[in-house]
Amino acid sequence: MLVSMSAVFLLGLLIWFLLHIHYLRWGSVLLCGAFGFLLSQTAAAPTVQAFLDGVTGFLGQLRL
Repeated sequence: MLVSMSAVFLLGLLIWFLLHIHYLRWGSVLLCGAFGFLLSQTAAAPTVQAFLDGVTGFLGQLRL
């Protein structure tokens, strides 16, 4: 199943709006899950994964 970037962009905007107005309920959790599922099927998935790997690698090197 191919998902267009516009659908992922619109879901991202909706999530941002819900976070901005502090409306976090079960519907928001399901929306974020759907966003992650759809994002993983786009061409942006390797970039997102590389970013998350970099952040976790950086956090793993911190000595607190």
